[in-house]
Amino acid sequence: MKAMQRIAVVLSLLGSGLAQAAYVPPAPALDDNAYLVMDDSSGAILAAKNPDTRLGPASLTKLMTSYIVERALIEGRLHENDEVPVSATAWRHGSNEESTMFLPVHGQARVIDLLRGIIIVSANDACTAIAEFMAGTETAFADIMNHTAAQLGLHNTHYMNASGLPDPQHYSSARDLAILTHHILHDNPSYYGIYAEREFSWQGHTQGNRNALLYTDPSVDGLKTGHTEASGYSLVASAHRHGMRLIVVVLGAKSMQERADQPRALLNWAFSAYESVTPYHRGDVLARAHVWFGQQDSVSLGLAQDLALTLPRGAQSQLKANLVLAPRLQAPLHIGQVAGKVVCSVDGQVVGEQPLVVMQADAEAGFFKRLWQHLLMLLARIF
Repeated sequence: MKAMQRIAVVLSLLGSGLAQAAYVPPAPALDDNAYLVMDDSSGAILAAKNPDTRLGPASLTKLMTSYIVERALIEGRLHENDEVPVSATAWRHGSNEESTMFLPVHGQARVIDLLRGIIIVSANDACTAIAEFMAGTETAFADIMNHTAAQLGLHNTHYMNASGLPDPQHYSSARDLAILTHHILHDNPSYYGIYAEREFSWQGHTQGNRNALLYTDPSVDGLKTGHTEASGYSLVASAHRHGMRLIVVVLGAKSMQERADQPRALLNWAFSAYESVTPYHRGDVLARAHVWFGQQDSVSLGLAQDLALTLPRGAQSQLKANLVLAPRLQAPLHIGQVAGKVVCSVDGQVVGEQPLVVMQADAEAGFFKRLWQHLLMLLARIF
């Protein structure tokens, strides 16, 4: 697109009075290996430590395993009542090192039960069984996991197995885990409720969810814990309060207690310091732009996606937006073609922007109209 020109229109989005600059208190100082807090709507990172450092994810690996199973269910490649055989390789006897849902060797279990076992009780036997069912071997399933990670833009993630057993080439990062969580929330919403279930019963075995925040914070509705001796205690959680959803990742806490306390502190801080606003929504028409050489003299410009922003609490009244349009918009135009952007700022600081796109197609005008407009354009350049 050609260089853009700013039009002399400033839209006041929210409120009319000016508030004093909002104060954001510092985030809690944590001594774990990495952490991150992200606003799910805008993708804004509110606090982070070592967000792109590659670390062992332990059982947080199972978020990718469950994501792949959920996608297969939604797309019809798996069905909830499909019976999955349990090989000798998948069978686990249960120990402090490996969680299990006590699948019987050479027995069977339904896909939906395996999914619950993976999510709620972190069952390694369920991971291997579903991996073998979907891909033949767990190694082949790891290839699917890595392909999916690449599709989702997880640049610091690589998998060697479906459950999170330690391996030098098995790693992820706090940022990647937050992005994956965002996709679980939005790509597979019909299965997200499982992540909030506090216990799982199968064949006479009842086990509780290890995510302590589910029992102590009613705003938390998922997702997953992880632990190995090498990786420490980790958690990915999501919480929703007052119209705002946050994702928090803590990697390498020193104990189960810290694994609960640290994300709780981060969530309380972020919810008190920030808020989510969506001043414009998908399909909103924000401007009309003149079209050269088109059948129409002008077209509507708007947003293809919601414009979600994360602001310090108390800053909404300072929120303003400038429209920046491409000069000399020329036909033919197609729906969704980028023709500018809306730039939002608070107290002169840019807090977000979104492309403006063409909302209606416009074909080229006839010969004589195009000739006349070429003459007008030439005259404008001369004078």
